[in-house]
Amino acid sequence: MTIRPIGDDEADTLGRITVDLYTAEFGVLPDDYVAELSDVRGRAQEALVLVAVDELAAVVGGITYVDRPGPLASIDRPDQAELRMLAVAPEVHGQGIGTRLVQACIEQARADGKGEVTLHTASSMLAAQRLYQRAGFRRRPDRDLVVDGGEDGGGIQLLAYALEL
Repeated sequence: MTIRPIGDDEADTLGRITVDLYTAEFGVLPDDYVAELSDVRGRAQEALVLVAVDELAAVVGGITYVDRPGPLASIDRPDQAELRMLAVAPEVHGQGIGTRLVQACIEQARADGKGEVTLHTASSMLAAQRLYQRAGFRRRPDRDLVVDGGEDGGGIQLLAYALEL
């Protein structure tokens, strides 16, 4: 397994993996959120998108590392970094790929001189929460968010986590 920056020809694959994962978790998503999850090329212009590729060079997961405040981030300080849209293909769940992607981002944050790495995850994503906690992230309830839940009108609770470096 190799973790590296995404190639342009891999963006569509990572977009599909991400949309499929989030749709499986939440059901029907608002069209604008599907577009955001799919727009890997757009994210790669604003942030570092890392992919996990297997021994056949097939993309099996990815994550977005945001190193500054801006349109992709909920962070507001230049000494923070944020992790977004971690996604791993279901056929390789449980192989440590998500952990390796998160660790690569933590290493990048250290190299960038960041003091904190933050993220939000859905309250229903228990495996992701365990992964983040094992990586040293701690809950920050004061930074939790509720986002639009789509056509059913309900909101999705996003739990905030932070890792001090």
